[in-house]
Amino acid sequence: MDLSEVRQDYKQQLFDIADADSDPFAQLQTWLQDAEKSELPLHNAMSLATVDQNGMPQARVVLLKGVRGGGLDFYTNTDSAKAVDLQFEPRASLLFFWPELERQIRIIGECKPLCREDVERYHRTRPRNSQISAWASAQSKEVPNREALEQAWERMNQEFQGKDVPAPPHWGGYRLIAKRFEFWQGRESRLHDRIVYNPSENDTWNKSRLSP
Repeated sequence: MDLSEVRQDYKQQLFDIADADSDPFAQLQTWLQDAEKSELPLHNAMSLATVDQNGMPQARVVLLKGVRGGGLDFYTNTDSAKAVDLQFEPRASLLFFWPELERQIRIIGECKPLCREDVERYHRTRPRNSQISAWASAQSKEVPNREALEQAWERMNQEFQGKDVPAPPHWGGYRLIAKRFEFWQGRESRLHDRIVYNPSENDTWNKSRLSP
């Protein structure tokens, strides 16, 4: 396969700055709803980019679980690699990409830990098997084999047999407080629409267009 020949011309729709909502969070919700209505799998999946203590960028996919308080919420093991990165450098970036809609959203901001009440509330909504996995997995730590992981899960399953599974002390969440948004709509001839939001005074946002 010649990757240099893989390309697509984007023709679905335009995104004019005049049509963009004055509030980037409202625009985010609109595009999330569009992705949901289009029945895209895991339309709330987003890439989270962090920087580790050696200055190396790291990226992985996490799931958006809430938009509130000026930010976007996600949950993780607080001993995981991503959490260690965020303790060292809380500034991070999120990226949504919906190729079926020819859209992406980039969000830059600073991550803050969620309160324990929020963490426990979300934990109660998770499937029981996922709750048990949160106890069984030392996320990002090396394991000798798959069997060891499954045995750890079974031990925790037996421990909580017939009981509610509480949120582990090492399970938490973060809110990325947004400082900048970029909404990207693919257009023909690579003349893409790129609308950027930067914070202004009085809790408002300035919109501008970027060259593709």
